[in-house]
Amino acid sequence: MSLKKLILTGLMAGSLAACATTVPPDQVRAPQPAKTIDIDRFYDGRWLEIARLPMRLTDGCVVGATTYSEATAETVSVRDTCNQGGVTGRERAIGGRGTIMDPGTNAKLRVRYLGGLITWEYWVLDRADDYSWFISADPKFEKLWIYTRRAPSPAQLAELVDRARALGYDVSRLEYPETAPE
Repeated sequence: MSLKKLILTGLMAGSLAACATTVPPDQVRAPQPAKTIDIDRFYDGRWLEIARLPMRLTDGCVVGATTYSEATAETVSVRDTCNQGGVTGRERAIGGRGTIMDPGTNAKLRVRYLGGLITWEYWVLDRADDYSWFISADPKFEKLWIYTRRAPSPAQLAELVDRARALGYDVSRLEYPETAPE
């Protein structure tokens, strides 16, 4: 097989894989988002990952964060980071372009990473009225994240975990990655 055909085959397979990651409506299990999102307040700046359901992708990752920027009514830039092996460990990062899937509500985001080779959907299930925290999940009810703008107190964290439980998630499986000192 020529190099050109091999590259073309790889690109086609990657395109098909990206299409396969979009969640069909009959596989949606997560609750619908509870509140609308103000694009300018939410999709701007850094959010700290406080808790998550385990995934092989995040094994050994601490100091997780998502940074949103360049938001418009339809799109937003996304940069996910974590440190591998400890607070001072090597940073792992991946950037993507998000498309707001529910204009007006702005709580459902489809992010294409690596030029569209990987596509994930994130739903903001709930958030604080003051935009100090949010709970995000995938529509299949398999992934869950809790984010805050600042590291929460133990009491605040307990309240957020209780909120995730009320949404129907098994919070006994949550991981609490170490965060950077303030």
